[in-house]
Amino acid sequence: MVAQLKVNTPSFFQNRGLGAQIAHAFAAQGANIAINYASNSAAASELASDLSSKYPGVKTTTIKADAGSTDSIKELVATTIRDLGGLDILIANAGWTRFSKFADLDALSDEEWDRCWRTNVLGVKSLIASAMPSFEGNAEGGVVLVTSSIAGRTIGGSSMAYSVTKAAQLHLVKCVAKTQGAKVRCNAVLPGLLLTEWGLEYGEERIGELKEAAVLKKEVSCCCSFSFSCYLADLRKQSVMILLLTLL
Repeated sequence: MVAQLKVNTPSFFQNRGLGAQIAHAFAAQGANIAINYASNSAAASELASDLSSKYPGVKTTTIKADAGSTDSIKELVATTIRDLGGLDILIANAGWTRFSKFADLDALSDEEWDRCWRTNVLGVKSLIASAMPSFEGNAEGGVVLVTSSIAGRTIGGSSMAYSVTKAAQLHLVKCVAKTQGAKVRCNAVLPGLLLTEWGLEYGEERIGELKEAAVLKKEVSCCCSFSFSCYLADLRKQSVMILLLTLL
């Protein structure tokens, strides 16, 4: 369906961040898009309308679902398949954290640790499991791209719970790639600093420190990484689910 990769990277963190940029990049290749949102229906509807107007022929749908609830995720996948007629590429972009002092073991409550786990690990597993019957039925299988983080590879991040669960998430991606590889290509993209509405919560001083610690001494958009991953996976896939970033 698509012979050449053209990366479109409009400013997304303006209307929830990375998820919108990814949606534009995939829609530019002719993929139909399902947009999941947690509570901001206006932003999801605005994005869907923007995609439909900029990319004629692309189908969009918006679906409210809790990315940390297995039952909600099952319904999300079922609704996506019903609305778009199938599912080829799954982008797990939802996540949860709360900015806190990293060295403080009690900075986040047990309930917040549980929420981090449910959204960043169990939710991704449930999403992939729910999509597997569709992938199994596709002649060319399916593709899973997970928004992970360098916090899963380093000792740092917005919170200790976030870093720990992102590390677990990366191991989940490896396990899925190893065990489901016959029908699914599963990969993760590990962004560093992203100056979205969420990333700006770091504050000017911490953002400066993170830029200085980076090899390029600046933030870099990782939207092209998702687009390139899709290109390598197979841009002929036509139905895509996007999970918008749902951090509080």
